[in-house]
Amino acid sequence: MAPVLKTTDELKIMRAAGRIVAAAHEEMRRAIAPGLTTKALDTLALTVLRDHGADPCFLGYAPGDHPPYPATITACINQELVHGIPSAERILEEGDIVSVDVACFYQGYVGDAAFTHPVGEISRSARRLMKATENALAAAIAASVVGNRISDVAKATAKSAARSGYSVAREYTGHGVGQAMHEEPQVPNWWPGKKSKVQWQDYELLPGMTYAIEPMLIAGRPDLMELADGWTVVTKDGSLTAHFEHTVAISEDGPLVLTLP
Repeated sequence: MAPVLKTTDELKIMRAAGRIVAAAHEEMRRAIAPGLTTKALDTLALTVLRDHGADPCFLGYAPGDHPPYPATITACINQELVHGIPSAERILEEGDIVSVDVACFYQGYVGDAAFTHPVGEISRSARRLMKATENALAAAIAASVVGNRISDVAKATAKSAARSGYSVAREYTGHGVGQAMHEEPQVPNWWPGKKSKVQWQDYELLPGMTYAIEPMLIAGRPDLMELADGWTVVTKDGSLTAHFEHTVAISEDGPLVLTLP
């Protein structure tokens, strides 16, 4: 199924959804400190969404053989790449980095964004990884222009990550968003060669196309595994990861980032 191109009115609603997601992230960013639990972050995000008349996308989500996701946000600490489940037992410690992802439904449309934050004072290597991941996101957004293709966005992400000396998560991708949280197109963090067993549809970027770009960079090897909870994905070698994400719309005037404040 081809990507659904959004009208001007639909983009206005998606921009409102994006602002709600941004407000939830700002509330969490201000709260993050040593001693806070990831469950407390989840409660903060849910409160912001509800106060703005929005519903959490992740809560109850159950694709494929996954159990229903039990929270509003995903919260990933250090070696956890994606889909970490918030818990009252997961306490942030000085020197951690924590990635939080939240998406909401607002008036029938989705906003989706993720950010990685320092917990207190962090190492230079952790800060460098975070900056490189932000740079990869910026490169992918800059490539999101009319006339380019999804492959150009993916290659921009991979090139930026490689320039900084990091791996990208190959099994997990960005995705189209609109009335559903996951639509076409898939937006990978790398692009396979013609002989690769992995192939994605390489759509041309057209005005009204909307998708979430989410670089996930890894300080060590890119090998991953899923934990017994059926959701949390971690690096096999225990290396640090960082994750940044924005929802973007393609326009004749350049990329529009819908999840800014």
